[in-house]
Amino acid sequence: MAALRNGGKMRKRLLKLVVISAVISVSFMGLHAVSAWSGLNQKLEIFMQVLELVKGDYVDKNVDDQKLVYGAIKGMLESLDDPYTRFMEPKPFREMQMRMKGSYSGIGIYIGIKNKKITVISPITDTPAFKAGLKAGDSIVSIDGKPTKDMGLEEAVSMIRGDKGTTVKLGIVKRGQSDKKEYSIVRDNIVVKSVETKTLDKNIGYIKLNTFENVNAGTEIRKAINEAKFKGAKGLILDVRNNGGGLLSNAAEIAGMFLKKGDIIVFTVDRDGRREVMRSSGEYIWQGPLVMLINEGSASASEILAGAIKDNGYGILVGYHSFGKASVQSVRQLPDNSALLLTVAKYLTPSGHDISKKGISPDIEVRKGKEKDLSNGDDENDAKEPEFTDEEDDKDVQLDKAVEIIKGKI
Repeated sequence: MAALRNGGKMRKRLLKLVVISAVISVSFMGLHAVSAWSGLNQKLEIFMQVLELVKGDYVDKNVDDQKLVYGAIKGMLESLDDPYTRFMEPKPFREMQMRMKGSYSGIGIYIGIKNKKITVISPITDTPAFKAGLKAGDSIVSIDGKPTKDMGLEEAVSMIRGDKGTTVKLGIVKRGQSDKKEYSIVRDNIVVKSVETKTLDKNIGYIKLNTFENVNAGTEIRKAINEAKFKGAKGLILDVRNNGGGLLSNAAEIAGMFLKKGDIIVFTVDRDGRREVMRSSGEYIWQGPLVMLINEGSASASEILAGAIKDNGYGILVGYHSFGKASVQSVRQLPDNSALLLTVAKYLTPSGHDISKKGISPDIEVRKGKEKDLSNGDDENDAKEPEFTDEEDDKDVQLDKAVEIIKGKI
């Protein structure tokens, strides 16, 4: 009883702090906001009562307060049913910051959540995941024996990463199959090379953009475009297949290299329906024929760039429809060096197309494998499942089509 009385005092003190905070917050708001805060305070009392009971009565006295708080935060965010709004503990947040510098330890893979499953967006070329044979569309059903059902994206990422030389065991269900296969993959240092280039048929430049995460991606693309021009390229192929995205600032900078000044790159739409527009800086260093290659592994910043080029008429998209992941994430570092990644808006292409969940469709669809086609009588229910291509064939028919289109324009 003493514990309950003391706990009651603790709850009252904490609720008093919540009320004071609410009053300060709503002093700038209307009566509706005051009413909303009043209802929230009543619900918080239930939360505090549960916390009091756990602290006072749980069989194990050594309950980690930080673990309780972090768990409560994660549970709250999971209730939003948005896999990309998530809480990052200090260690995963530091790892994310390191990854944006272009290097980290892991297996080299982009993952997302598709139809409530941890799904491979794309492996990074020449990394352990790539060499192990993981493909876009593979479902990760377990990590080191732990089922991923109801697992948050950040937890999955944190479990897959680790020190160089250590092993992670992934339970994988390959696309189009139902049986699980175990993969033991040795982690390594992952250095993400943002850009790869080559010349095709003497006068066609080819640039493969692997990621928008590296802070130097814009600089590398600019250099690649200028080198292609110097070598006499009259047409350009920009390949963002299996590019899982990254920084919006990189997408905007790169878009400005292909768009005229003032052209719309993307709209953002917030919770109140307010639109903000991001426009091209007008660097416009490439004016020749352009083909952009996309596929189901192209996500986020890749989709923003593809939408900007397509809707403004500066190039032709070839390949297969993109992943469908594009929302505005606000990254807010918290006092203990943890962070909140909060979805604050969604992206629309210049023509108003909602990228999230729908993706970007190419101007010319070129299939590499066994994608379902509803127009040919496939079951409409299958449209709810992600569609992924079979990349086993060494012949790159999508690139061949891009070359054919460029040749017809130069």
